[in-house]
Amino acid sequence: MKLFRIDASILPGASASAEIADTVQAAWAQTHPDAPVERRHLGTAPLPADAWALATTAGFTPAPERTPAQLRAMELAAELAAELDRADAVLLAVPLYNYGVSQHFKAWADLVINGAGATTPVLKEKPTVLVTSKGGGYQPGAPRAGWDHSTPYLRRVLVDIWQADLTVIERELTLAASTPGMEALREEAAREHEEALQAARGAGRVLAEAVARV
Repeated sequence: MKLFRIDASILPGASASAEIADTVQAAWAQTHPDAPVERRHLGTAPLPADAWALATTAGFTPAPERTPAQLRAMELAAELAAELDRADAVLLAVPLYNYGVSQHFKAWADLVINGAGATTPVLKEKPTVLVTSKGGGYQPGAPRAGWDHSTPYLRRVLVDIWQADLTVIERELTLAASTPGMEALREEAAREHEEALQAARGAGRVLAEAVARV
């Protein structure tokens, strides 16, 4: 049994998404204590910004004419796709940044699509947990309702393209405790935090049980 984990926070020491993902992983480990966990931290070790373009243009270039940079990019794309292929379960911790998906995660997803094929369901029959954290509030009725352009994208890629058996854990208002002007939201933020931790414990157990049944 192997768990593959992605983190995309640029602040790992204070990452709200990592805390929730750690809780999921801890619950997983209670069932699979000796199972390996393969990790890739996109926030602290980002992929080359030009890799996707190089890998993509390599596909339109005759093999003898591909540059060393294109070949390296193709190898990287294949490696990233293979990491998912080796996994029995997947855990993704992806914060909302500037109302959209993390550029580090987007670069990774684009390269996986390149390496695996545009329509290849690389997560089919793989139980997957997505943890996403948001500094503000984006639910209906909130001032920024509808501004979360990350979570819908993530669902499209993970479920509609990659066919993951997906569980999503969302935590909002992560900045309320430290941001002036958000004092009135701190009680709600604390409740969101606790609910996310509870959901993470449950998701980790379900993830472990789903793999055990395969």
